[in-house]
Formats: sequence, structure tokens, C-alpha cells
Amino acid sequence: MKVGLQISSFTFPGGTPAIAPMLEGIVRTADEAGFDSIWVMDHFFQIRGVGPAEWPMLEGWTTLGWMAALTKRARLGLMVGGVHYRLPAVWVKAATALDVLSGGRAWLGIGAAWNEYESKSLGFPFPPLGERFEMLEETLQIAHAMFEGERGSERSFDGRHYQASRLMNSPQSISRPRVPIMIGGGGEQKTLKLVAQYADASNVFGGPEQVHHKWEVLRAHCEAVGRNYDEIERSNLVDADLKVPGRAGGRQSPQELVDWLGQLADAGVQHAILSPDNLLPDTVELLGSAVLPQVRDL
Repeated sequence: MKVGLQISSFTFPGGTPAIAPMLEGIVRTADEAGFDSIWVMDHFFQIRGVGPAEWPMLEGWTTLGWMAALTKRARLGLMVGGVHYRLPAVWVKAATALDVLSGGRAWLGIGAAWNEYESKSLGFPFPPLGERFEMLEETLQIAHAMFEGERGSERSFDGRHYQASRLMNSPQSISRPRVPIMIGGGGEQKTLKLVAQYADASNVFGGPEQVHHKWEVLRAHCEAVGRNYDEIERSNLVDADLKVPGRAGGRQSPQELVDWLGQLADAGVQHAILSPDNLLPDTVELLGSAVLPQVRDL
């Protein structure tokens, strides 16, 4: 099993001046500990379930570029990007820039988005869900075209939502045949069908029974479109509320987390992306020493 780390909060002791040094400590520690991937959210306000909207939130692509300079081996991505935040070619150029500057370590994580409050607060258009899915599919089609060959297909594109006259991408990504595309979400009729058609990875929420069901739905979509199901990496975002020595709180011992990851592996999860509460460098150190070595063979 691969193991990733999601950084979902930048609310650290010391306030805004502490964000950069604390984040550097987390990122460097995760990279050195052997995490396969490191992710940040693509949000502009903190999301419900993590904290109040007023909590600090960094813009995702800028943060990933900074993280690329601090790391050497972990892949980096957004968990996951909201399709309406950027035009399709901007998605591809941003992912390509990250891939080139990191030496081929980028993910392009994207989805249909959900945070209407955040979008309306900041003035982002927030089309109805059906339109966002149409935008997502056109964005994926453009991405495939721009990752073709040495500098993109250079063809035109005439969609319902987007039009382009020359889909060129220079420099081209180091990752081939493209920066791997991860689609987030478990919608069975649209999202997982788009995964089967366009993606290299799927990320869903839920426990073992739920994710196993989602993978069976994905398998059926792959059969329907003639796609090899085993080409698609199956990932799961996992809450990790770890008990850290010397700190209050936490409900899981490292072994309890390992046991849970074992159940997810049995359900078909290949890449567990851990999202710890109260994430600090000592949390990452504990995960690296007590959890990662035990889950490599799952």
C-alpha cells in the first residue's frame, strides 16, 4: 500500500508568522519519512469539518510549488481541485509547471467541486452541478490533448463551455504519458464513469464496505468503456486522529491505524492518504516510524 499525507489546516501555534516554518517542518519530515505523496486542499476558506471558515487557508498551487523546492521524492498534488476555479489550460499549465520543477512528481487532482459558500463569498461563478460535470469532462479532454506528444496535440477544441484554437503545452510534462490525473468523488453515475474514461486514479471517502462497493461500480464502468480497471490507482482519504505522546487528544494508537489501513487494503485501497488532526512535525515523525513500515506490504 502507498501512503500519502494530506495537510488540511494551516492553523498552527504562533499564528500567521509560524505558517511557513511549521509547514516546512511537516513537509520535509514527511518526505524524509518516506510518504509517497503530500497533498493540500484546493480551497480558499477553511472547510466545515476541519474548522471555521476564518481559519487560515493557503492557495493550493502556490503552496505546492513552494513544497516542491523543499522535497525530493514525494509526489505533490491538490486533494482535489475545484474545476470552476480555473480554466482548463490553466489547470494543465499549472500541473505541468509543478511536474517540471519537481522533477516529475506532480499529480493533477480535480473534481466537480462543492463549496458554494466559499465560491459565492469570493465571487467565483458556481454553475449548477450538471454544468460543473460538463466543465469537468471538457477539462479532462483538454488535459489529455495538451499532454499528448512533445508539446500537446496543437489541435483546436470546440466544446459547450470551452473553446481553444491551439492546445500546445511547452515545456511538456516530465511525467509520461501525462501528469497522472486523479478525480475525487464517489458519485456512481457520473464521477466514476469519468474516472473510467479519463483518469489514472480515483479518490473516494468511506470505510471498507463503502469503498469496496465504489470500486465494483468503477470496475463496471471500465468494462463498459473498454478500459483496463487495473490501470486505475484506487485511493482513499483516511482521517487519522493519532495519539501523540506528550500531547492531549487523539483517539487512535499507531497500531489501531495500521489495523484500519489493513481493512481498507483488503477492500481494494492501494493508496491511503492520511489526513491527521492537529498535524505537527511530531505527528509526521510518529506516522513515519510506527505506521509506514507496517503498511508497505498490505
